[in-house]
Amino acid sequence: MKNTIFQLLTRTTWLKAHLYLALSLGLFFALMGLSGSISIYREELDGLLNPQLIIKVPQGTYQSLDKMMASVRTAHPNRYGAWTLEMPRSPQGMVTAWYEKPTETFFELYAPLMVSVNPYTGDVVMSRFWGTTATTWLLDLHTQLRLDRFGWNAVGILGLFLLMSCGSGLYLWWPGIKALSLAFKVRYKAGMMVFAFDLHRFMGLISAVSLIVLAFTGFLLSYPSILETFTGSSGMEHGQTGRTITSTAIPNNHPTGLSAASFVAQAPFPKAELRRVTTPAGDTGIYRINLRQSSEVNQRHPFTTIWVDRWSGQIKEVRNPAKFSKGEIFATWIWPLHTGEALGAKGRFIWFLSGLSVFVLYISGLLRWLCRTGWVRDREVNYSALIPLLRRLRKGNYRLIYEAYLLIRLFAKKAKTLTPHIRIAYDMLLKWIKQLQVVLLNKHKRFGKK
Repeated sequence: MKNTIFQLLTRTTWLKAHLYLALSLGLFFALMGLSGSISIYREELDGLLNPQLIIKVPQGTYQSLDKMMASVRTAHPNRYGAWTLEMPRSPQGMVTAWYEKPTETFFELYAPLMVSVNPYTGDVVMSRFWGTTATTWLLDLHTQLRLDRFGWNAVGILGLFLLMSCGSGLYLWWPGIKALSLAFKVRYKAGMMVFAFDLHRFMGLISAVSLIVLAFTGFLLSYPSILETFTGSSGMEHGQTGRTITSTAIPNNHPTGLSAASFVAQAPFPKAELRRVTTPAGDTGIYRINLRQSSEVNQRHPFTTIWVDRWSGQIKEVRNPAKFSKGEIFATWIWPLHTGEALGAKGRFIWFLSGLSVFVLYISGLLRWLCRTGWVRDREVNYSALIPLLRRLRKGNYRLIYEAYLLIRLFAKKAKTLTPHIRIAYDMLLKWIKQLQVVLLNKHKRFGKK
């Protein structure tokens, strides 16, 4: 039996498995990689596309949480139930008020209302639905292929197949001890096909570990029940808050406000950072305050949670990550490890490059296969043609930027005729293009004359 297995798992078998995975699912891998890379910097990109969400000059201290929430309720008077105020992570950022199930998107898997509030003035700046902005649309594409629950499960399965592809690729890469030094060479002067093969092999090697981590954590995020079974934990799914806690106090005419509840919640953790405050829903509702301790790896969705009763103003329960079991601690790492926030700024950039590498691996591998099957002919690569382009970039010639702008604008006009989601992205892109056009034409008016 063992001999039969080893006879089947030959290099040819691994090669076929790697090839068939790439041909059938490679495009999806590349799509996941590109969308994931861009989504790593989705907050920065959202600020770039919407400059009004960036506070250029902070104006002193924040307004009270009660005033911010009053502005939100004035802007949306018919939205009842719980709201969650998410605090910004920089002095230039906005407070975001989340309303989980608006009537407009009630039947979608995840499409909350996002209300941006200036924390220094308490004014509502913008209200948007998740999935209607370029960055959230792209993140939905990465997490669920825009196919709701079916897409969510499919992305998890894609993570498993990506693990298989990485494993088979590493096996095929191993050249043996004697030829190990040759496996790191990229022969860029030996023709396009040799260059594509060497680039595929080299990129696969340097990105293999990060891609394995991303594929594994992505699978666990798609199937949190497997993670909870594996770690022996519960209520640790990303975005979950543990068990439901209700108020047992008698309603009265002096309910505790948001600011007071947040002040009470800080008592057990005086040095913790306030991240989220969720308002009560109904008479039995209760405040849920999320703080972040310095020891927590999860920055955006920390697990330190305090429940404060609205009617009595007393703490009902505390969840302290410092007392988590090893399995629960492992679960807290999955989301920040997948997004790169657990690794700092340098780690996020490495994750960004790793996502892009999937696209490079797909293109280089596909090019190699098309050549072997006779669809594409091998040819020399003229690297000398890049020298004038590099010189122009070094001299800071704005003509190249202007030409790129024209190409982007042409693409945007073509995208205008596509789906409504693309139309939304187009409108944002056109707004940015017009701003870029003003800058370019002011600096180089001679381009407009030619």
